[in-house]
Amino acid sequence: MGTFVQDRHTGIMGVFDKKPDMIPVTLTIHSNTGVKQFHYEVLNNAKLTPVALMVTVFNALHGINEFGEEITYRLNGNIGVKGFPDVTMKNMFSPSEGAQPAAMQAATSLGERFGSIYDNPYTAAAVQGVNLDFDLVRERRWARLESARTDVTEARPGQEIMLETVLAPYRGERIVQQIPVKIPTSAGKGTLRILVCDGDTLDHVGRSNAAFGRKLDLASTIALLNKEHSNNRVYVSLLEADPEARVADKVMPTLPLSIMNVMDGMRGNQEMIVSGESNVDETSTAPLDYVVSGAQILTLTIK
Repeated sequence: MGTFVQDRHTGIMGVFDKKPDMIPVTLTIHSNTGVKQFHYEVLNNAKLTPVALMVTVFNALHGINEFGEEITYRLNGNIGVKGFPDVTMKNMFSPSEGAQPAAMQAATSLGERFGSIYDNPYTAAAVQGVNLDFDLVRERRWARLESARTDVTEARPGQEIMLETVLAPYRGERIVQQIPVKIPTSAGKGTLRILVCDGDTLDHVGRSNAAFGRKLDLASTIALLNKEHSNNRVYVSLLEADPEARVADKVMPTLPLSIMNVMDGMRGNQEMIVSGESNVDETSTAPLDYVVSGAQILTLTIK
């Protein structure tokens, strides 16, 4: 017994008595008929592991008797990386308008996380194991953000306002959520923008700058992955027209121009990303049992 260690045009090379580097994967599926658990070992390779895990997860979800188009999955899981905090995964997956099947969405989400872990030029990630726990719901639990409004058009710094959102679920009655929002005491006079959206939209807004595609070290990559927003909440983000700087996974909102000038040298080597708006505060609803989709922008005048 041994392991192949090289594969070239002229031949392959193996070493006897060498154990292959594999990643243990435990996948558990909870449904009305009981619990099914699968144990796998997947090869540890930066280019092949993300694809292999996507195929493994999709086949496991697709192969059970309960699989169907009207299925929603709740995922709780983690990826263990030696020497770093676990990469946590807590999301819901449900087919929506024109979207992929829920099983494919779950597999793609896992593959993207593995791709991010491996795609850094500084540290070779030593993945120690993967644990995935799926709750299967025989219902399409998806809801679109239909409307959002505030109870006032003007406010003062430190004042609490009430924001009301309406969600339109798939084949169900509309859901009304009221979210209390406190205006920051540091808010300046003028227009304050309020972004009401799902978690994916909020993550994309934070990464909209073209420079965000640069490579980060493994610690910063894992920190960013663990800061991603779950998709079963409605989020409210307050945006001020002041510059915001981001260095790796650290965010510095509402920076004065004097500090921006001092830090300007970091922009040249792409260590720092600067955006024109600052996310000065953020809140959300409690977890909803729906995959939320949609976004709206409201404006408020600060007196």
